Amino acid sequence: MQHRTVAELMTRQVVRARRDLPFKEIVKLLADNDVTAVPVVDEQDRPMGVVSEADLLRKSADQEDPSGRMPIPRPEAWERAKAEGIRAEELMSAPAVCARPEWNVVEAARLMEVQGVKRLPVVDETDRLRGIVSRSDLLRVFLRRDEAIRDEITRDVLQQTLGLAPSAVAVDVREGQVALDGSVEVRSLVPIIERLCRSVDGVVSVSAQVTYRTDDTGRTAAGM
Repeated sequence: MQHRTVAELMTRQVVRARRDLPFKEIVKLLADNDVTAVPVVDEQDRPMGVVSEADLLRKSADQEDPSGRMPIPRPEAWERAKAEGIRAEELMSAPAVCARPEWNVVEAARLMEVQGVKRLPVVDETDRLRGIVSRSDLLRVFLRRDEAIRDEITRDVLQQTLGLAPSAVAVDVREGQVALDGSVEVRSLVPIIERLCRSVDGVVSVSAQVTYRTDDTGRTAAGM
């Protein structure tokens, strides 16, 4: 089994901001390219951070409300520094959280989750910008055809990885939802099958109606 890589999913023509790009030019850059954030790069095209609409809006949030209806926020020191910034390197969220082209979808998604970011600049072995991958890019794996998912599970999971006969477990896939029906030799194999099927790109859920001939787990149940 092979997950799709970041290189396969990333956007290669990356809109980026120079570190000294002024505030208004950043706003124009985002608007002209219909994006909500761009990586900020140094003179060697290495990502320093990411500047987003949220970063830029801090300047508005820090201003006094003429109507008096909204209280003036009490920002942290780093938020006030951003609100007072006028160039990309002063406004950006830093450091840049980056991915490598050879990473798979799971690695990129986990990094996004852990770091709480929506996109990852993609860098090569010299740390130069080569692309950008977003959450919507990673979600494209769920557009995979049901037939392709079924074929990978049957061939790669059941036959090649687990060595099962083609007739042992039937695989049905509808809208990414996998249904397994069949029989295997030992009980301990059932959760392994389920786990491997869930790891296939494009799988939304797995339902297993798989019985076993021998309980090798020490449990008393006779089947599943």
